[in-house]
Amino acid sequence: MLVQVHWTNKRYDYVKDYMLDSLIEAGVVARFLRSSGWVTIGIDPVRAPKSQKPYPGPERRHPGSAAA
Repeated sequence: MLVQVHWTNKRYDYVKDYMLDSLIEAGVVARFLRSSGWVTIGIDPVRAPKSQKPYPGPERRHPGSAAA
């Protein structure tokens, strides 16, 4: 799916939806269009970046078992 973006250089464009998170993290997107309207980076809520910290708890997955 394509998402309309407003770049920090004041231009508009469309990008693939899977690229949006990395473009926001890179700081090149000023706003993007959701079905509910324009979202301004730094003002409106967006998803939190994925945590790079490893899970601190005990391993609960069993090796060799497939998830259903």
